[in-house]
Amino acid sequence: MGLRPGVLAAVVLLGMVGAQGHAAADDYPTRQIKIIVPFPAGAGPDQVARMLGQHLQDTLGQTVVIENRSGALGSIGAQEVARSAPDGYTLLMGTNTTQASNVSMLKNLPYDPAKDFAPILRTVTTAMVLLVKPDFPAKDLSQFMEYAKTHQNMTAGYGSGASQISNAQLQSRGGMSIISASYRGVPLAVTDVIAGVIDLAFADFSVAIPQMQGGTLRGIGVTSPKRNELTPGLPALAEAMPGFEATIWYGLLAPANTPEPIIKRLYTESEKILSTPAVREKLANLGMVVSTMPPAEFGSFIRSEITRWTAEAKAAGIEAK
Repeated sequence: MGLRPGVLAAVVLLGMVGAQGHAAADDYPTRQIKIIVPFPAGAGPDQVARMLGQHLQDTLGQTVVIENRSGALGSIGAQEVARSAPDGYTLLMGTNTTQASNVSMLKNLPYDPAKDFAPILRTVTTAMVLLVKPDFPAKDLSQFMEYAKTHQNMTAGYGSGASQISNAQLQSRGGMSIISASYRGVPLAVTDVIAGVIDLAFADFSVAIPQMQGGTLRGIGVTSPKRNELTPGLPALAEAMPGFEATIWYGLLAPANTPEPIIKRLYTESEKILSTPAVREKLANLGMVVSTMPPAEFGSFIRSEITRWTAEAKAAGIEAK
């Protein structure tokens, strides 16, 4: 039985679209690629994106630009990628904030972290350091705990979901009185600690280590469950506040419905780059551990992280704003 002309035309059109999609994937990339970092320049995700972008540029033979779109806990940049064409030319360096904890932090999140993105790979895991000025009265974690007992309303900045939850854990697990202030990114909160505008801030290792090495800030403790090899002298905050933890991660994502061959190409090249000893060492010096996941596993991980960070926010008493 022959097809009606209208049906036949539709079938032909679908075939042409499919063929064009495969052709586009086979030729990818043919022009500039953009990686949007939803946090300020200098933040941990920005450093990873720039390192990865340079290597992808060398490998893929096309310019890779990094654009910072900070604000609203990274949701501004993430939303831009979610609404972009699914062609592999606009990517996101997402984090546990944009892809997980924002579900509990923001009332009207303008995207679905699981449904609106095609995961490419998780890149690294890391943690944060609690930072204060060198002249802060408490010199170590033990003194900090004692100081908090008699000093109410310490001011703490945050620029990510993990740093906001960490501030809340100082209250819920440490019994402290903390006034939290929102920033467009962690580096901006750190700048205000240096200036004496606020008392403390949690910062990714990649941001904290240069400040500690330069003597502009002092570390009190780390948010990983155990001490970090990079800073063996700093205790885990969990040593004084049992259960305290904020392990964070970054990962590369594309808009949902990006062709699978493009996702596979980006995953293969990115994983290859991150597995090299030189890159692993460079990231380790920033307090980051290469911990890649392929697309399907990364997608399942994101869904589990939404559940975990929702529970963390609830336990910390954080209400969506």
